[in-house]
Parts: sequence; C-alpha cells; structure tokens
Amino acid sequence: QVDLVEFGGGLVQAGGSLRLSCVASGLRFSRTIMGWFRQAPGKERDFVAAIGWSSTSTNYANSAKGRFTISRDNGKNTVYLQMNSLKPEDTAVYYCAADLDIATISSVPWEYDYWGQGTQVTVSS
Repeated sequence: QVDLVEFGGGLVQAGGSLRLSCVASGLRFSRTIMGWFRQAPGKERDFVAAIGWSSTSTNYANSAKGRFTISRDNGKNTVYLQMNSLKPEDTAVYYCAADLDIATISSVPWEYDYWGQGTQVTVSS
C-alpha cells in the first residue's frame, strides 16, 4: 500500500513563507518522480513543481519560479516545497504526487500514479 502524507500547510500573511513536507511509504521512493500540485476552489488541479529521483532535475510552473523550491531527501522518503513571498493567489489545497515513470519529469496530473490527501495553504492579504 502506497501512502503519501503532506504536512506544513496553514495560514500565512502575504509575503510570508511556508514549508510543505510529504512523507511517502510503500514505494521505492528513490526511483520515483515527485511532484507538487495545487487546487483552488472551483479550479482545476494545477502543476506547481516536480523533482527527479536524483534531485538533479527540477521543473517549475511559471507561477512558482523564483519563489518556490522543491527538494527531496531520499533517506527520509520525503519531498519538500519551500514557498517564499507567498501571495493570496497561492491559496489552495496542495497535493504531493508520485510518478513511477522516471523517464520524464511530468507536469500533468494524469501522469502521476499516487496522490496525498492534500494540505490547505491560505495566504491572507
């Protein structure tokens, strides 16, 4: 059984920072692409960032570039999303996801095999 559990969401003022964590179990984490997506009420699930199994490759949505940093610790089966300079439009439920196909770092949700339950991030103005 594969489980992805996110931590670190919460309420923060605009300009503030949050660090999300996602702990994975039940899969070979070191051979898995990990991604972060987000979904605001009434909107589709959008790509935020993804990281290759060796951490040498990353991919970011334009909205995340320069403000968010994705990283991973394969020894702890954990992927992180450091979010700085947060804006009200960053408010959403944030999901981590695992892609077993390590050939490419995908930005599309349907290419990911497993999902966490999500953690709420709310940025006040």
